[in-house]
Amino acid sequence: EITIKKSKIRGETSQGMICAEDELGIGTSHDGILVLDEDGLATAPGTPFADYLDARGLRPGDAVLDVNVTPNRPDATSHLGVARDLAALTGVPLRLPEVTMPDASVPLSIPVTVEDADGCPRYAALVVEGVTVGPSPDWLRDRLTAIGVRSVNNVVDVTNVVLHETGQPLHAFDLDRLAGPEIVVRRSRAGETIETLDGAKRDVPEGTLLICDADGPVAIAGVMGGARTEVTDATTRVLIESAAFDAPSVRRASKRLGLSTDASYRFERGVDETAQLRAAARAAALLAEVAGGTLAPGVADVVSRPYTPRTVTLRLSRVARLLGVAVPEAEARRLLTAIGFETTGDAEALTVAVPPWRPDVTREVDVVEEVARLVGLDRLPTVATVPVALAPVPEDPTFSLLDRMRRRAAVLGFHDVATNSLVSAATAAAYADPAWSGHARSVVETLNPVSQDMAVLRPSLLPGLAQATAYNAARGADALRLVDVGHVYGRALDGETTVVAGYRETPSLALAMAGLAERAAWDRPARPADVYDLKGIVLDLLADAGVTGLTETAEPEPSSATAYRLVLTAQGQRVGVVGRLSDALAGDVRGGLFVAEIDGDAVARVSTLGATVRYAAISRHPAVERDVAVVVPEGTAAGPLLQTIRDAAGPLLQSVRLFDVYRGDRIPAGTQSLAFALTLGADRTRRDAEVDGRVRRVVGALERDHGATLRQ
Repeated sequence: EITIKKSKIRGETSQGMICAEDELGIGTSHDGILVLDEDGLATAPGTPFADYLDARGLRPGDAVLDVNVTPNRPDATSHLGVARDLAALTGVPLRLPEVTMPDASVPLSIPVTVEDADGCPRYAALVVEGVTVGPSPDWLRDRLTAIGVRSVNNVVDVTNVVLHETGQPLHAFDLDRLAGPEIVVRRSRAGETIETLDGAKRDVPEGTLLICDADGPVAIAGVMGGARTEVTDATTRVLIESAAFDAPSVRRASKRLGLSTDASYRFERGVDETAQLRAAARAAALLAEVAGGTLAPGVADVVSRPYTPRTVTLRLSRVARLLGVAVPEAEARRLLTAIGFETTGDAEALTVAVPPWRPDVTREVDVVEEVARLVGLDRLPTVATVPVALAPVPEDPTFSLLDRMRRRAAVLGFHDVATNSLVSAATAAAYADPAWSGHARSVVETLNPVSQDMAVLRPSLLPGLAQATAYNAARGADALRLVDVGHVYGRALDGETTVVAGYRETPSLALAMAGLAERAAWDRPARPADVYDLKGIVLDLLADAGVTGLTETAEPEPSSATAYRLVLTAQGQRVGVVGRLSDALAGDVRGGLFVAEIDGDAVARVSTLGATVRYAAISRHPAVERDVAVVVPEGTAAGPLLQTIRDAAGPLLQSVRLFDVYRGDRIPAGTQSLAFALTLGADRTRRDAEVDGRVRRVVGALERDHGATLRQ
């Protein structure tokens, strides 16, 4: 807001300010000073500017409504549709613009053929001759500017005004640039192209609905016209197209071409299939007014699929049950009639005729919704006054396990994140790592991607976790622990049967750890996290989920996604994997990004939760501890040796752990020493000879299965 006051400019006293259109908020031009006298209106000094605007047809009391329209209300995408609702709410009669309908018995000189009745139920056209293309009058430009539409010329502006007024998109062709002898509405063939009004040359996907002349496509039906037949300053004859196009066809074309327009926005939601000729006649009358045109004799009105009126049966008892408040029959009839619905019958079964501008109303509950919004949602009870039967939602055992693990991770300091299931194709390819998932599975692309960054379903939860970790690390977080639960996707493997339509959707839990594992304290320095920290947490989560008998297999070689991995299996099932993300994917996360992913379906198959748990008292007999150190080739994983010890020691073994790894000059080069602490005991005191015999059995198994030698 600017307050104009007396001031001195270059030594002269100024009592005001001279402005351009954009500075006054009545236009977009900043080319120069707005000279009011050029309008030919009364602009004597002292005339209120509001009076000047009123003389231009833009009353200062006018209000511009900014309406957010939900997809189920195609009628509300027009001034007429909003006015109809306002008339119903205020009781003020709805006044439609007066339109003189042309004589439909005289055929248009340009024949129209519709080859696809489902794609184009109705196609109407009129011709206006003697048009002079030029700037629109102020009142027309002002109204378009007020709703954010750029004025182009009087012909294009008329089609835009009618579109916003009625909700029916129109297109104006330069008739002299159309190649005869007829207009054909058909599906595109392979290899066809068109240059659209925005100047782009587009390859038209096969099967797209087109408007064509003898030389080929002149418009993409319901989306955008072609440059070859666009209206120019030299145009004198205009063909006005007003059609009804199939909503899914337009939506498909718009998405495949990446082209969204005011027309496609309305066609995608559905238009009144009976209003085409009226909208064309309205545009013709306006062209006669603002462009000096004359309506030529003849009408093209091809109805290839006649509109079938719809009726819905409405029970007022159903209204009361759904809304929690009874609506009297007379009130329900009045409200529905006010927005164009016709009612017959009685309260037990009102027959409601749905108007053609409401293609979204197909069921009884849709009519109940109309009654609810007209009654006023604020008048409905906030607490239900009628009984509602609620069926319990069955619990998914797999997600129950994953949720248990997620809550356990939260106890251990992990923060929940929810990441997007859509990623870019390049990201999906980078994370579709057979070494990580245990199998080769191609990624799943979406048919109509929202964007290139959201074009493919994620093959793993790791992309989102890596992005979230990097984002927080870049903002100073130095001890990151994140957990995510969701689905991952892939095409089915050969022989898989538990899939739908060739795709597999797997519930998964993933963890990410970076930065510090322990912060510095008075008695210890800070310690960075490593893969063993994350491995210990994963083992804890699996144990809490009832997974026992885990086998660990190290895979030290790098892959496309990870620097190294540790695969966890139980009962022959691959339940999870832990590793370090490759530096290329981890980005700027310092110290490395350690990740893990757990297969929810596999965990559910091997979990023992719910089985009978037997508790035993602490033994009164002392346990016996023995240390066993063996020499094995360097790089040998300890996991398989631990499993061999458990199998060989049998029930006598209470626990076993690796407590030392040695590499040095005391053992042969290329080898390492692994030392294990065994705790043995049972329901009685064991003699040394008995324990020693069991230890010898363990050493023999290690020598036999792993080529180990007892370190002396």
